[in-house]
Amino acid sequence: MAVFNVMFPVLRGKEDAARAWIEEFSGPRRAGFDELQRRSEIERETLTLLKTPMGSFLLVWFDGDIEKAFGALLSGNDEFTVWHREQLADVTGLDLSQPDEGPPPELLLDWRA
Repeated sequence: MAVFNVMFPVLRGKEDAARAWIEEFSGPRRAGFDELQRRSEIERETLTLLKTPMGSFLLVWFDGDIEKAFGALLSGNDEFTVWHREQLADVTGLDLSQPDEGPPPELLLDWRA
């Protein structure tokens, strides 16, 4: 297992949509989210909305199998996963089917007690 964290920009004015999306999958769509997490082998995930002078960002942190997690999110055709990808695109403008040209985040420290 590995730790992954990233900062996704939230499109201007989409903060409430981000909150609604997360409330939806942690509430009424929880079963679909739980199944995606199981398929992805994610053990823990946090989502934080950060407002800055440069705009709002969604901070995503998870502990799990990074390749399997992105593979499940990209290839899943079940109702929840398709909806989840659509919401991500709506809130952040990111289309996960188009890989980022840049390098992945660089881990600088992973301290454990």
